Amino acid sequence: MTSSYLAGFAHIVLVSLIVGCGGRPLYPLPSKLVDRNRMPLQTSRLYNIAHRGSNGELPEETAAAYMRAIEEGADFIETDILASKDGALVCFHDVILDLTTDIAQHKEFADRRTTYEIQGFNITGWFIVDFKLEELKTLRVKQRYEFRDQQYNGKFKIISFEEFIAIALDAPRVVGIYPEIKDPVFINNHVKWAGGKRFEDQFVATLKKYGYGGSYLSKDWLKQPVFIQSFAPTSLIYISNFTNSPKILLIAGVTFPTQDTNQTYWEITSDSYLSFIKQYVVGIGPDKDSVVPAINGYLQTPTDLVAKAHAHNLQVQPYTYRNENQFLHFNFHQDPYAEYNYWINKIGVDGLFTDFTGSLHDFQEWTSPLSG
Repeated sequence: MTSSYLAGFAHIVLVSLIVGCGGRPLYPLPSKLVDRNRMPLQTSRLYNIAHRGSNGELPEETAAAYMRAIEEGADFIETDILASKDGALVCFHDVILDLTTDIAQHKEFADRRTTYEIQGFNITGWFIVDFKLEELKTLRVKQRYEFRDQQYNGKFKIISFEEFIAIALDAPRVVGIYPEIKDPVFINNHVKWAGGKRFEDQFVATLKKYGYGGSYLSKDWLKQPVFIQSFAPTSLIYISNFTNSPKILLIAGVTFPTQDTNQTYWEITSDSYLSFIKQYVVGIGPDKDSVVPAINGYLQTPTDLVAKAHAHNLQVQPYTYRNENQFLHFNFHQDPYAEYNYWINKIGVDGLFTDFTGSLHDFQEWTSPLSG
């Protein structure tokens, strides 16, 4: 697949999404295209995981951000899956709509602002579970951070899980997906499905509907690669009854307990727990600062978490890598390539969640180009 073709494909889709925001997106839903002998997923070097798409450049979790990430060389496009009031699965990070949409400008929804308890904290805002999919589609997404490019604010809609899948399946090369079962305790408490089905059931059913399945590196998996991620270990254990797709246990910082089992960081990173959880997952996705702690902006001595995980034959795919100075530790002298080099060649991780897919791809091409 030539780079000019790939770039042209992404440019056409991005322009169409901006110009035709009010109509049907260009990408098919769902993809049923015949096999085009697409370039396969690379498996010879660390995975480049586009965190919420290329959201350093474009508003997160939007079709445009995912298309840009594919253009820039992502191996996987990553998304957070939540559910609407009517049970539709959507790509969105926060359980509240306040921070990354124009919800506050929609006077018709003013009375929907409310307060819910989440993991012991009272949170006030417009909650995604109080809106039907049709209503969510009237909102427009904006950049989370003020110091990033604001010109695309208000141009893109929230997309569904199915639309996200279609973007990956219609890419000019094989691109994996990396969906998260997001806040399942909260979702299952507020959204109900027919027949007593759970959020996790709907999540797995959607993946199966579009052909996702197969153990890690199997023929089926390589055709449509997927990692299923969650901070909730019980969700990953539960879905193991219904899918053999590879799963990743996300691990928050050292001060955050698991949302479903209330286990501490130290419990779920112990040798005994890793020995247990490896029956269900192929890896862990820790906060990078829990792998290598930082004090006053300077990295300290790395923990043994990577070595422990690898000893249990578990991959380690930390999050999140960002180019901006406010996210780079001083050890890297404001150079994101120095950070990539450190994590890939010194710490020895297996994948990186990055907001800047193109930067990581360029670094990899310069330091470990793919043969052929």
